[in-house]
This record gives sequence, structure tokens and C-alpha cells, in this order.
Amino acid sequence: MNKTEQSILENIQKAKDGSQIAFSSLLDMFWNEVYAFQMARTKNENDAEDITIRTFSKAFDKIDTYDESYEFKTWLITISKNLHVDLIRKRKRSLLDEMDNHGDEVKKVLDESPSVEDQLITEQNLANLLRDIKKLKPHYQRVINLRYFNELSYADIAKELNEPVNNIKVKLLRAKKLLAEIIQKN
Repeated sequence: MNKTEQSILENIQKAKDGSQIAFSSLLDMFWNEVYAFQMARTKNENDAEDITIRTFSKAFDKIDTYDESYEFKTWLITISKNLHVDLIRKRKRSLLDEMDNHGDEVKKVLDESPSVEDQLITEQNLANLLRDIKKLKPHYQRVINLRYFNELSYADIAKELNEPVNNIKVKLLRAKKLLAEIIQKN
């Protein structure tokens, strides 16, 4: 077993124990591969990004079910493929059931206290930070604004955007990573 495989297995174990840092590391390691897989399937940036976010959200939610006899990447790609199939089915159903307007209820979940990343982002020079935030895609700008400027909890953001809480957590994680990259470039 090489160092990378060992590192992945260690991060998976830490993630199973609830480590947010391990989740973040796994997200960083596999984001591009899952996103590229979905871009090839959907040929649409928004769909690919949305499915990728939901893939990691579901994977992190179900991390305890991961079987280490399979590659982690394969497990993620399988989840991603299934989510894409579900999306296609849902779109077909919604076309047929256009008159039916059923909404999913958002689960209320206790919010976590701000992480070190959250505190660093909050402490940045406001003018420069706003300039950098405007460089993000609109949906990332929105979750950052709701979280840090409106000071909404994950549950409140989920309700506002009509998305599952885990999707919000992954979007915020991704938005913070992209924002940190923009800040470092400056």
C-alpha cells in the first residue's frame, strides 16, 4: 500500500469518527475527479457541480457504510452516477407531473460552532473580502453571504435555499476553499 492509499484510508477512518478536517481532505482529494465525471455525463457545469456537491454530501452522510475492500473513488463515482440517474428520472417525472407541486421538508439540524476557517474569513478586511467574494459563482456568493453576513445557521440557509442541510455544508466547504484560493492569489 502506497502513501496516498494509506492517507486516504486514514482520512476515511477519521471521517468515520466525525473529523471535519478529514472530510475536507477527502473533498479536496476527489472533487476534481467526481466533477470531471459529471461534466462528461451532463455536459452542464451547473448540473455537474450540483451533483458533485450532492455526491459528497451523501458520501459524508453515509461514510459508515463505506466498504474498504473497494476503492473510495469508485464508491464516490457510483454514488455520483446514481444521483445523476435519479436527477434524470426526477426531471422526467416533473415533466409528467407538472401540476403536482410537492416540496421536500428541510430537516432541522443543530448548527455547529464556527470553525477556524470561519473565523479567519470573518476577520478579513471587509472591502477586500467583498471584492474576492464577487469573484465566486453566484450560488457560492449566496451561501457565503447568508452564513457570514446574515449570520444564518446551516438549517436556516437550507430552508432559505430549499436544499438539504448536508448540501449547504458541502457548498460552504467548497465556497470557503475557492475563496481561500482567491485570497492567496492576491
